[in-house]
Amino acid sequence: MLAEARAFALSAHGEQRYGNRPYAYHLEAVVALLSPYGPDAQVIGYLHDVVEDTTVTEGEVREHFGPLVGECVSLLTDAPGASRAERKAGTYARLSRVTGPAELALVVKVADRLANVSSCLADQRHALWEVYRQEHPAFRSAAYRAGLCEPLWRELDTLLDTQPGRIG
Repeated sequence: MLAEARAFALSAHGEQRYGNRPYAYHLEAVVALLSPYGPDAQVIGYLHDVVEDTTVTEGEVREHFGPLVGECVSLLTDAPGASRAERKAGTYARLSRVTGPAELALVVKVADRLANVSSCLADQRHALWEVYRQEHPAFRSAAYRAGLCEPLWRELDTLLDTQPGRIG
């Protein structure tokens, strides 16, 4: 199912870009971070942006990949809003209520955020790094669960506690 999810996501994202790179760069970075968390996490990692950023629907994700993957992708999809702050507030509110098997969405979300922050530092996109840094307390409050994916959280916390010019 992992190869199917990768092919599905790459097809759906088509020619979209992640900064100056093909969108596959971001998806592969997220999935690499998720390798210790198993194939379901990696499948969700490939699919985490397809509903938000393409014409794929939540129903299509559920149909192709099952109810858990569909639920997790739904949880990771920002609802429409007038601003980034409004969209993220809605997503964080949903994430704060997640329990049970759907907590896999939280693992994917922190891997996604870690990949984004790492990319900001590598590409010297300091303004976007600052957005993530400012959002971090609310994000952590909503998505953190003790013992769920501590190594990802430690790395993310470290990157957001460091001045962007000091990490290469």
